[in-house]
Amino acid sequence: MEKEEYAIVLDYLPYGYPLEGKMMPIAQAIGVNSLILLQLVPRKGISLQQKEKVYIGEGKRDKIYYILGRLPKEKLTEGAKMQIEDFARGLLDEKEKEFVEFFNKSDAINTRVHQIELLPGFGKKHTTEILKEREEKPFETFEDIKKRLPHLPDPKKAVEKRIIEELTTAQRNNLFVK
Repeated sequence: MEKEEYAIVLDYLPYGYPLEGKMMPIAQAIGVNSLILLQLVPRKGISLQQKEKVYIGEGKRDKIYYILGRLPKEKLTEGAKMQIEDFARGLLDEKEKEFVEFFNKSDAINTRVHQIELLPGFGKKHTTEILKEREEKPFETFEDIKKRLPHLPDPKKAVEKRIIEELTTAQRNNLFVK
């Protein structure tokens, strides 16, 4: 697995987690490439802002002292959860091609379930229609999917909801979060 170079700050707790006794500042962040939730400890005297992009790669880090580790989903603050929604929206706009490619290349998980069926609002009927339509011509954008299959739930919204679910609750199969 490739190492993350950058993370986006979801929430900054200058006095650490309440009820934990340690008064160490902590940032809840998300890795830009792998969408991994991280706990970051800022350098002394550094204050971080929500949505701030910070370098966490190898070598000298200007704002982050060290990576404390993965952020357990149950420790996510409400502020961080709201930032995840904004982050997911921005990610879909930024990397639309990659997410549309999911509709073109997704596979069956097993004999009963297809990856597309894991998207909120998509069942077997929708999945069959998508598979038929993508054989004729691969999808190019979310708009293209909506135009060619107008009765489907909004594919962009469904992917956004799925990313948020994968980041905030335990899932048996992850489609987008590593």
